[in-house]
Amino acid sequence: MICSSCRREIVDYSNFCYYCGARQAPVAVSKRLMRSSVDKKIAGVCGGFAEYLEVDPTIVRIVWIFVTIATGFLPGIIVYLAAWLLMPEAPRVVVPAPAPAPGPEKPASGTP
Repeated sequence: MICSSCRREIVDYSNFCYYCGARQAPVAVSKRLMRSSVDKKIAGVCGGFAEYLEVDPTIVRIVWIFVTIATGFLPGIIVYLAAWLLMPEAPRVVVPAPAPAPGPEKPASGTP
């Protein structure tokens, strides 16, 4: 990333330039509606809506249940199933496991 004030290269996603101190413009991140891969109870639909709307998933689930009951169950269930089929699942973030700590050397078998 290049500082908009002094034109020096700085770390990506920096809020301030560490050379001149100028505030950097926020980077526009495109949001995409996807089923959650980490916050799911059934298919991740409510979790995906919650991530997209930046609200707590419990609120989305409660509202979804209320709307489903208020509309006579069938429309809410059909919309949920349609969202399950149409919304792509968000990619799962894989964090590498830490390497095992080196332990003491074991003597070869057969030696006292």
